[in-house]
Amino acid sequence: MFGVYVTHPQVQIDPDVPVPKWGLSAVGRERAVITAALPWVRSLGRIVSSDETKATETAQLLAEAAGVTVEVHHDMGENDRSATGFLPPPEFEKAADWFFAHPTESFRGWERAIDAQTRISEAVFRVIEGHDPKVPIAFVGHGGVGTLLKCRLLGAPISRAADQKGGGGGNVFAFRLADRTVACDWTPMEHWQGI
Repeated sequence: MFGVYVTHPQVQIDPDVPVPKWGLSAVGRERAVITAALPWVRSLGRIVSSDETKATETAQLLAEAAGVTVEVHHDMGENDRSATGFLPPPEFEKAADWFFAHPTESFRGWERAIDAQTRISEAVFRVIEGHDPKVPIAFVGHGGVGTLLKCRLLGAPISRAADQKGGGGGNVFAFRLADRTVACDWTPMEHWQGI
């Protein structure tokens, strides 16, 4: 069976609200609702989410369709960027480029990419180790750490080349639970048909 990593779709950006507390925008919510109606979502036996508002809102919409409850895992959160706080989108993209290009260094106090990769990978692997591989499972979180997890699963160096394309998130990649092999690249959540 498969595991899938789902990135939250578009969020309501508010510079006065801490980034982990941002919720889904109307567009993001609509995309998650469309996705929740897909057959692969209804096949999920388990959904594990980071504790960020945008992730838990996405996970809840998927969980309602799957008939399961959301499990929250605190170690699945996005890379800690609290040292800089909110960065306007063009500035953030430059910072993200630097973050991925220098994985063993900290961008202005951010959590290092190598540390965030270890954290997300260990969290996901701990869940998988105690999970029935015959039951499809979804992990819901942030695209940055999702990319770091994908690089680990691929056995590839950390690189933004492995990142989801622009557009505000809302993508999935899948991997086989039996051997943790990546089975499909980032695909818009509402277009993925399962494996």
